[in-house]
Amino acid sequence: MPSLSHQALAYVVPRLRGTVPLDSPEQERARLEECQATVDRSLPTKGVRRFERRYEVTTTDAPFPVHVIRPRGRRPRSTVYYLHGGGFVAPADPLHTKYALRLAEVLDAEVVMPDYPLAPSHDWRAHHEVLLDDLAERCATQDRVLVAGDSAGGGIALALAQALRDRGGAQPSELLLLSPWVDLTTSTPETYDLDDVDPWLQITKLDVYAGWWAGSPDDLARFEVSPALGDLAHLPRTLMICGSRDLLVPGCRLLADRAAALRSGDWDLTYLEAPDLIHVFPLMPIPEARTAWRYVQEFLR
Repeated sequence: MPSLSHQALAYVVPRLRGTVPLDSPEQERARLEECQATVDRSLPTKGVRRFERRYEVTTTDAPFPVHVIRPRGRRPRSTVYYLHGGGFVAPADPLHTKYALRLAEVLDAEVVMPDYPLAPSHDWRAHHEVLLDDLAERCATQDRVLVAGDSAGGGIALALAQALRDRGGAQPSELLLLSPWVDLTTSTPETYDLDDVDPWLQITKLDVYAGWWAGSPDDLARFEVSPALGDLAHLPRTLMICGSRDLLVPGCRLLADRAAALRSGDWDLTYLEAPDLIHVFPLMPIPEARTAWRYVQEFLR
């Protein structure tokens, strides 16, 4: 049974984030564009203890910001390449920075956090080749590269791994996917059954965001957009975690089932599904996140 902290969070998060029903795609577009025009897009570090004293940040800005966080006075030989969630429409949150830094502490690594262009003004093409080139260079020059992402960022992480595999050359060491959005076609009918169960995500909004991110209906099933539908063979060792009270869990199950159907050894995917837990629960300050963190540490070590 979920903890009281989890139950409180499931109630509070939608209200804190101002989650409202979809009026229309046009009104939602206008609302998001207004929010994106005023939001601070610098690296979110609020609540990260002694950040200025412990870390230094280098940001490149061509054609969009990519933040590199390193421990002061050192340049580690490992990298945590973190793709943040937010439905492809929201920028990174301090929770993303905190979690990426926790991963970096385990691996003695630097953190790379791209501030990729957001929908509805941009689709997947605005970032894909740029991030692919950047990730390929880091895989070729670093001893170990963990590619991690939550929600929409988890889908981007998996799509980048697939594209990098197809390109050849150095590959990431591991993938970590937290409640990843991996099927934007919503090909799993049970997704709609969860609309009244998930307290955070709404299927009407997800359908609209998916269309914006794909750019056209013909691109929804491309692996760059819906990586669960792509070729899954010969990907890096992967840990995927999702809660069952999450609109994205059917896509995670589809991905796990397709991975299990591969020939033995073609892809080492471990899938952990937590009963009755909400979207991206491993990022949250709840007991269930501590349990998930133990699995992540074991996976990485």
